[in-house]
Amino acid sequence: MCGILGIVARSPVNQLLYDGLLLLQHRGQDAAGIVTSEHKTFHMQKGSGMVRDVFRTRNMRSLPGNIGIGHCRYPTAGSAHNSAESQPFYVNSPFGIVLGHNGNLTNANVLKEEIFRQDLRHINTDSDSEVLLNVLAHELERASVKLRLDPQTIFTAVANVHRRCRGAYAVVAMIAGYGLLAFRDPYGIRPAVIGYNETGGGVEYMIASESVAVEALGFRLLRDVAPGEAVLIDEDGNFHSQQCAPKASLNPCIFEYVYLARPDSLIDGASVYEARLNMGEKLAERIARDYADLGIDVVIPIPDSSRPSAMQLALGLGVPYREGFVKNRYIGRTFIMPGHAVRSRSVRQKLNAMGMEFKGKNVLLVDDSVVRGTTSREIVQMARESGARKVFFASAAPPVRFANVYGIDMPTRTELIAAHRSEEEVAKEIGADALIYQTLDALKDAVRRANPKLGSFETSCFDGHYITGDVTSDYLHEIEVRRDAYRDSEDDTENTQLDLNLAGIR
Repeated sequence: MCGILGIVARSPVNQLLYDGLLLLQHRGQDAAGIVTSEHKTFHMQKGSGMVRDVFRTRNMRSLPGNIGIGHCRYPTAGSAHNSAESQPFYVNSPFGIVLGHNGNLTNANVLKEEIFRQDLRHINTDSDSEVLLNVLAHELERASVKLRLDPQTIFTAVANVHRRCRGAYAVVAMIAGYGLLAFRDPYGIRPAVIGYNETGGGVEYMIASESVAVEALGFRLLRDVAPGEAVLIDEDGNFHSQQCAPKASLNPCIFEYVYLARPDSLIDGASVYEARLNMGEKLAERIARDYADLGIDVVIPIPDSSRPSAMQLALGLGVPYREGFVKNRYIGRTFIMPGHAVRSRSVRQKLNAMGMEFKGKNVLLVDDSVVRGTTSREIVQMARESGARKVFFASAAPPVRFANVYGIDMPTRTELIAAHRSEEEVAKEIGADALIYQTLDALKDAVRRANPKLGSFETSCFDGHYITGDVTSDYLHEIEVRRDAYRDSEDDTENTQLDLNLAGIR
């Protein structure tokens, strides 16, 4: 996933965009970028690294204008740390357009061929976001009369983007001289919300991946961008919107509630924090029903995203809740770190166990999910080294058994510990005395209780059902081959670096 942000204000937006990206930093730590617009001129600063590393005072001074978009990127296999793929992307024909994208196009390869052979446009990177930008640019050119744009023309172009593009996408874009455009795929897989702020000079608007950015920057939450909808805020601050997909339906990625989003956000009207509390309650019900003989002495969360679930689980079981791990907050999220060796090393740098909470106890560790098992295995071992008598492990999510192709970096089944294993086998692999997974029905119910209007979800990583209907076995195999090749080259690089370090070479 990535973080996207767009603002139309009555005063310079550079600081607002910077602060907003800091609030969305959890969605992407590999690269960041900001583009502002002043008198039809774009000003851009982007690069690899965290938000605080990409922008300095001199950069902020070079970002004038009252309209802008921002993006923070998280790496997927094969493109990590490639500064050329930092967003936003820019094209100057037929209109100056910059675009930031959260998600993944499942038909990017087909679109690349169409863009080159039919649209007569050129792609500079392997990023599907650049593909999406060029599709949008081409459709704007086709829809416009004498290269003039108005809201209806722009909405027609977005409708044609929906017609051509498959997969997940939440987008913010700026069109030079026209304003801020945002749209969301017809299935509503990746999130986007609208905020507003009433000032003496008029209404200001914001589009963001999560509501936390809206509220923390002093805006008020208006609503979510609907699936298939396009929103245009022109340079004068006029708000336009239109449904641009004939068969739109809301299917938010359920992993947003499990792990990706901040707990203080609302995603499609559901409080992430409340959903996670409900997950803990559901887990407690299952443990009380099916694992009553475990003799659990203490419930300990694996910081941070599992805390609400662990607290509610402990309350439901009537056992003490304790903080057994201290987190080093200067280490990145291990889930999104590329490379097995990097993730494995970072776990013990990131967490330190407090022996007094483990010694002589039957401990139930609670995590949001078990994906590769690397982190879980290390943490179980840390609990045993700290003196735990028995170590049980609970996951607030069901087993992750299938590839995710909609923008989350877990694309091959060979890397997923539960893909071909039973609960008992996974427990053995991570060294736990027992492993308790959430059921998928219970997870859906936990989120629906936070917003009963939510009907269906995108749950492909748990059940293998791809909501867009275009994901074939050949497509999944192609991703797996590409990822395996990347992982092998990455391991070679890490081993070479290790050899150099042992030889005293830096």
